[in-house]
Formats: sequence, C-alpha cells, structure tokens
Amino acid sequence: MTRPFLPIPDSDWPAEIDDMREGFAGQLNVYRVMAHHPDLLRAWSGLRAHIVHASALGRARAEVVILRLAHRVSSSYEWNQHVARGLSAGLSKPRIASLRGPLAGMGQDDAILAGAVDHLLDHSKLPPAQMAQLEDLIGRPAVLDLMATLGMYLTLGFLLNSTNCPLDADIATELAQNAPELRV
Repeated sequence: MTRPFLPIPDSDWPAEIDDMREGFAGQLNVYRVMAHHPDLLRAWSGLRAHIVHASALGRARAEVVILRLAHRVSSSYEWNQHVARGLSAGLSKPRIASLRGPLAGMGQDDAILAGAVDHLLDHSKLPPAQMAQLEDLIGRPAVLDLMATLGMYLTLGFLLNSTNCPLDADIATELAQNAPELRV
C-alpha cells in the first residue's frame, strides 16, 4: 500500500533542512510535502527565490501567468493559493475569473500572457511572432522569467495533483471570506 505524501509537521521535520523550516519551506503545505525529499527542497530554494522575489515579470503579471497555468493543469491548490496572491497583487476578481476562460474574454495584456502560457503548454515553444509580441509587452528578461515561472509552477502542479496536497488553512479561510466565488 502506498503511503500518502502528507505535509511534514514540525515534529517530523528532516534535520538536514532544519534551517529552512522557519522560512518559506515551513510556511506552505506544498513545501512541507516537498520536504519528503530534503535535497530537492534545498535545490528548489534558489529558483523559487528568483521567481517569487526578483522576476522581471513583476508581481501582477506573474500571478496572471501562474493562475492561467494552475487552471490549465487543474491544480486547485495553485489556483486557490494564487487567487489570494493575485488579489493582494491588485488583480480584480473579474480579471482573475477571466483567466479561466477564453483569451477573447481577457484584457489585451492578459490575453498575450495567457496565450503564451497556452502555447508553451500545448507546443513546448513559442513561434517567432508570439515571442516578438511578448517581448514588446514585457521585455526580453521577463520573457525568460515567464518560461522559468511556467516550468517551476508546472513542476509544482505535478507534485500537488499527484500528492493531493491539502490547501493551507489560512488560504482556505481567506478565500471563504474574500472570494468564495473564485475558489475551486
């Protein structure tokens, strides 16, 4: 019988990554699940730090990309986490809701970003015209950060969907109070 990948509680936290427990790794269930593989979690931290804190996309555009990806890979954990983050980054509820629909129902900039997400997921590359459109909108470094963000959150989507990682209680409460219509 397969044992579930439950978020690791503080009492069972691996000693080799004890220094990470008080930081990002101990704050979210997804990283408490990833702590089943301490070397992976430690290696993850550098890319995560760049994507979360230093991306050339900027916070709001990064949330658009992550929300579209979460929708496309049916990751309810990522969708719900990033609804809350998107709201705190200034995205409106209608804007967030539009990211689950067709590109024609989005604002122009969001449609360009979501279209890039869709094309990368469907074809594993962007055609030259779409690359140029994206670069005109966000700049070359942000195009690369979009791809890196997509790769990182795609990996998280695989992990989350395969382990049935539970949504963090604080996010569930926040969504119930502020955006129940957006929760999946």
